[in-house]
Amino acid sequence: MNFKEYLEKGGAVIIHDGSERENEADLIFYAGAVDKKKIAVLRKDAGGLICVALSDELSNKLNLPFKTEILSNDERVKDLVVKKTPYGDRPAFSITVNHKGTHTGITDEDRAKTINGLFEIIEREYPEKEFRNDFYTPGHVHLLRASPNGKRCGHTELSVKLAEKTGLKGVMVLCEMLDDETGKALSFEKTKMYAEKYGIPVFSKKELEVLYS
Repeated sequence: MNFKEYLEKGGAVIIHDGSERENEADLIFYAGAVDKKKIAVLRKDAGGLICVALSDELSNKLNLPFKTEILSNDERVKDLVVKKTPYGDRPAFSITVNHKGTHTGITDEDRAKTINGLFEIIEREYPEKEFRNDFYTPGHVHLLRASPNGKRCGHTELSVKLAEKTGLKGVMVLCEMLDDETGKALSFEKTKMYAEKYGIPVFSKKELEVLYS
């Protein structure tokens, strides 16, 4: 399999981060291949929060803050800001955005438009200027920024690194896989069954750490 071509043509991957962390599997597409049909797949088959993960480098180009930084400077809510999640990581959340060309921002078509617009500007000469011209916040697409220097190793960092190691831009669209029957995260066993049904490669956190070494 030419994995780069597979992702560019819209192939999905699943990353499971292990029982020592969130113990969740995320269904993931390369941002450059996302359309409204892919958003529908994430919404229906995964069911969690649809987010765009960006590398630290691309996040810096857009001058994206961490959401915790914003909230920590607001006297009204700073005491609510999480210091440490149950699995020990700082949240990767940045801001939420809509493309100015969307209507409500929440439809599959609108979210695809926002993600497509973001992907188109990230490698331009002045991406921050175009970002501020073409997008607004708050919106319906959650941006995640990967931590620098491998200080965090969640789905955000793992998915971005997978793209970069494949020779693609460090920007991926991901969504947690949930179980309609149990109301919990989809088990690893059910995740593998889903992956086998649709021919989707599954990576564990440990497998990716070996790949990156």
